[in-house]
Amino acid sequence: PQPRAPTDRRASRFAARRQAGQASPAIGTNFPLMNAAELQDFARRYTEAWCSHDPDSVASFFAEDGSLAVNGQQPAVGRPAIADVARGFYDAFPDTVVILDLARLAGDRAVYMWTYEGTNTGPGGTGHRVRFNGWVQWTLDGNGLISVSDGRFDTAEYERQLAHGV
Repeated sequence: PQPRAPTDRRASRFAARRQAGQASPAIGTNFPLMNAAELQDFARRYTEAWCSHDPDSVASFFAEDGSLAVNGQQPAVGRPAIADVARGFYDAFPDTVVILDLARLAGDRAVYMWTYEGTNTGPGGTGHRVRFNGWVQWTLDGNGLISVSDGRFDTAEYERQLAHGV
């Protein structure tokens, strides 16, 4: 199935709930309009977007000025830059698969835990298969889009798998 990007209807629903004062105090200030079930749905669709191999679909889950940082590196800011990050993974690993391991609210943030699988057969690739886990801390905006994504994975294990395979 084609992944569903956040829609104007969904953003309108979030805005209407915010105006109506229906924020859940248990969710926190950065999640005034998303409950646990909505986060699960969002994370599932985000995972589908990564598996679609469409960089623009991945970027559509971010605010226009959203950011994506990986392992403390300089963040990609804005949808075009975020799409370029996704494109880089697809170029290096044409068979990219992302698996949703866990998504949960954590105070005023959300945590998205994932497994990445692929074979490094892109230009200059090693031909080795990788499978590694990581996690992302998200801050969402009032429209239910990612404003900040700060992700981590074990770089040493990733490099080992690139050199030797899983």
